[in-house]
Amino acid sequence: MSGPEAPDLAAAAVSGGADVVELGFPFSDPLADGPVIRRAAERALAAGMRTQACLECLAATRGKVDVPLVPMTYSSLLEAYGWERFAVDARAAGATSLIVADLPVDARPDLERVQLVAPTSTDERIGLAAERTDGWLYLVTVAGTTGARASLSPALAPLVERTRRLTDVPLYAGFGISTPEQAAAAADLADGVVVGSAALVAAENGVAALESFVAQLRSALA
Repeated sequence: MSGPEAPDLAAAAVSGGADVVELGFPFSDPLADGPVIRRAAERALAAGMRTQACLECLAATRGKVDVPLVPMTYSSLLEAYGWERFAVDARAAGATSLIVADLPVDARPDLERVQLVAPTSTDERIGLAAERTDGWLYLVTVAGTTGARASLSPALAPLVERTRRLTDVPLYAGFGISTPEQAAAAADLADGVVVGSAALVAAENGVAALESFVAQLRSALA
């Protein structure tokens, strides 16, 4: 999540083996997020992290890491800031792509971003998302919000199978993946994994704890 500690946390994640860093731009009503990310967004907003401050945080993070950086946010933030203005300013600050969690695939087709698909997505929507996605597809493994879960979603394997029939773009699985074992199981199906809530929990104990947690995930994927 964007904030003063984000650049150092991102560097720790990369040191632990992260290939991509997602940087949250907080929004007051994050519908896709569970309690961990929601609380992190609330803390960031309370600390004054508005869009311009988040862009400055993005630039500072880019100065610390050289992996792809992907801001993740909601459409209301871009609507208020200006869609084209945000796209330009985010790229200038070091963003590699963008995730807008609540923006349908057929809205704002000119905005380059990573598209999300879910178990409830039709083949038609998955195909359209694959055509328009920026680099990779984000597979939402559950019909619900982010957050740690006791086991890997049984919906992931059928979603991967359906999506693979429709596209050859890389598939990264997220939502609910929180342990090395779950990451390994997801990686057996998809091309990569996205871990958010569990990483934020680890980061609450500092950069060393986050680096160690990411290293455990990375080791499980070897």
